[in-house]
Amino acid sequence: MIDDVIRVFKQLDNKDIRILTGIEIGMKDYEWVPVENVMKFTRMTYDHLSFRLKKLGKLKMFAFTTVPYEGYQIYFEGYDALALHTFVQRKTISAIGNEIGVGKESVVLEAMKEPELGIGDPEGVVIKFHREGRTSFTQVKRNRSHIGDREHMSWIYAARLAAKREADVINKLYPYVSVPKLIDHNRHALVMEIARGSLLYKTKLEDPQWFFDEILRQLKLAYAKGIIHADMSEYNTFVHEEGVQIIDWPQYVELSHPHADELLERDISNILSFFKRKYELDAELESSIAYVKGQ
Repeated sequence: MIDDVIRVFKQLDNKDIRILTGIEIGMKDYEWVPVENVMKFTRMTYDHLSFRLKKLGKLKMFAFTTVPYEGYQIYFEGYDALALHTFVQRKTISAIGNEIGVGKESVVLEAMKEPELGIGDPEGVVIKFHREGRTSFTQVKRNRSHIGDREHMSWIYAARLAAKREADVINKLYPYVSVPKLIDHNRHALVMEIARGSLLYKTKLEDPQWFFDEILRQLKLAYAKGIIHADMSEYNTFVHEEGVQIIDWPQYVELSHPHADELLERDISNILSFFKRKYELDAELESSIAYVKGQ
């Protein structure tokens, strides 16, 4: 659990981080990384490494097997620790807060970032840890185009690809489309500014028509950049007094995708259905699609 990572993170030293890094790197070539490979990477004797591994095992940083050889496989908890260590080293974050969101494919934490040049108050940010592939890599492969035709891939690597994919699209869209600014990216984790306002499904809107139009306008701006969200709903749209922000972009597709029109229609239909259900707002699907496409 992510709470456990936060609790034990301060117990890890540089040698622990190096051991976890060695297992991480070895997983590019092995399902279970041989202990000899970890020894070679860390330059530790077997006895010293074994002592360290016992500590990390108690902290649930990895899994291990003894059949057909002694091998190790990093857990998400260990991967979280590596990403957090990198963010701290880069001074991207200075403090870690509570878990504020959890789903099947991501966990989101509060954090603090020191101000630039040390002037001013610390800035609130969020850390999003991708979790694609944690339960079923086969399911992830079926639904994620960035996996491609790979038959064998660790679930951690699948999460790493998803995070990079989301980081790339946020950088492409920001600031033209209203998305939270990306501050840093490492492994399967993103550090971003806090989304403004509150989630659409939790908010009572005084002018639902204005917010509906604003959501379509943002989708139109993304479309003009060649991007379709492909997972739009009231659960990944934030609303505030001045507009909206759209989050969760790892499933995006480009206009060249064979199902681009179908996915755009589904995105807009989801938003139409929400506003119809909650606010009895009527809008035509076809004209909304045409607007987003700029027709």
